[in-house]
Amino acid sequence: MPDREIPDPQGGIPSRALAPDQDAELAAGGTLAAMLSTKPPPLEIDEDLLDRFGGRGPRYTSYPTADRFHAGFTHEDYDRALLRRADRRDEPLGLYVHVPFCRTICWYCACNKIGTKHQEQSSPYLEAVLKELYLVKHRIGAGHRVSHLHFGGGTPTFMPDAELARLIGAFREAFDFAPDNEGEYSIEIDPRTVDGARLRVLRDLGMNRVSLGVQDFDLEVQKAVNRIQPKELTIALIEAARDSGFRSVNVDLIYGLPKQTPDSFRRTVEQTIAAGPDRIALYHYAHLPTLFKPQRRIAEADLPSSPDKARMFEEAVRLFEAAGYLYLGLDHFARADDELAIAQREGRLNRNFQGYTSHSSGDLIALGVSAIASVGDVYAQNEKVLQGYYDALAADRLPVSRGIRLNREDFIRRDAIESLMCRFELDWGWLARRRGVDGARHFERELASLAPLVEAGAVRIDDAGVTVLPRGRLLVRAVAMAFDEYLGKGARPAGGYSRIA
Repeated sequence: MPDREIPDPQGGIPSRALAPDQDAELAAGGTLAAMLSTKPPPLEIDEDLLDRFGGRGPRYTSYPTADRFHAGFTHEDYDRALLRRADRRDEPLGLYVHVPFCRTICWYCACNKIGTKHQEQSSPYLEAVLKELYLVKHRIGAGHRVSHLHFGGGTPTFMPDAELARLIGAFREAFDFAPDNEGEYSIEIDPRTVDGARLRVLRDLGMNRVSLGVQDFDLEVQKAVNRIQPKELTIALIEAARDSGFRSVNVDLIYGLPKQTPDSFRRTVEQTIAAGPDRIALYHYAHLPTLFKPQRRIAEADLPSSPDKARMFEEAVRLFEAAGYLYLGLDHFARADDELAIAQREGRLNRNFQGYTSHSSGDLIALGVSAIASVGDVYAQNEKVLQGYYDALAADRLPVSRGIRLNREDFIRRDAIESLMCRFELDWGWLARRRGVDGARHFERELASLAPLVEAGAVRIDDAGVTVLPRGRLLVRAVAMAFDEYLGKGARPAGGYSRIA
């Protein structure tokens, strides 16, 4: 595909919600009161609507979704995409590093992880990631501008500080990093393995955002999922992150875990709000023991009922909104003065494989076992098994196991889905300028399929485009699914997609 088919990295998603004077005030650094005055209307939770339309569907961290990747896409396809990237040095670039190791395995976890107490495993892994970085740099050249870096896992802080310092130093030698006050440099941490002193080291290494896994503060729930994590430890770490100068603190919670009740989870939500993180991710636990072996240790009799899970979610949403957290979409909430909330109001919110970001998603170089890159017109996923990852690098080739190359129609639909997921709207004028298509005509069949949601008051379709209304925002994935050309065609994830609501 010619480079002109690649999405314009500066083409933000427009907002029809902000008046020009509001936009100017926010751009000039308006007050929190001004920010709150422009927040979107509160969510409306309609249980009948959720029951009717809240089935299962993709999360759309990418489009086409990862279940459409195939083994016919090889490392040679990724090589060519990287070589084309060499001529686009001024376009945004992000980095993702997957560190799979965990000292203990949480039984609910569905991530690609390796449980081990052997610290020495991190050293050969570091060398492999550095080798992969070398192969990538050899193809795209040095000096590309990096605006965001994310360490995920597993437990990224399984790597000792010296190894993290060496890796980050290699990144800074290979790329031109945006200044600290502009870039998003984040790391996921397990509060059980990091203290205040180590947080200060991470900040000194350039990390400016941190994400803490919490899941639930209730001790009985923690025992039931093999993750004992005292509340006091987590709260102290949130305070230490602020003291160390981190610009944003995220907390992950999960509802639907064993031993949870609506009352116990409400307490967890209230305690989380009291700790005051900038962002909160509220995930729904998917119990798939045939796919994820650690989940077999969870007693199904201990899982909450569907009505109880619905109560947990609905009450959490109400509590978050009452406390001033805005719903960004999917499972994510942010304070009104957080960069993600501001980016959503200004039409700059984007999505990539790590979730929402205030920067243009642009290209993403992904390093490590199972990591997924997005470069130009391709998605490329690395080997999921550690030995396969090592073997590919030992043979001096990029460790790609599968992927996909996007066509023009994929880009049109990717833009439509991302706009809905990030702004709850799709503007026909914007799509025409960006892709040269008449959206209302191009998506005539898709718009017709949304008729039930329109009739239910969840979606509005007019001459300007598609708008997901407050009572439909929890169903935004269902709206996005209407624009997914691949649904119903061939492969889908083993065990099916996760529940929408």
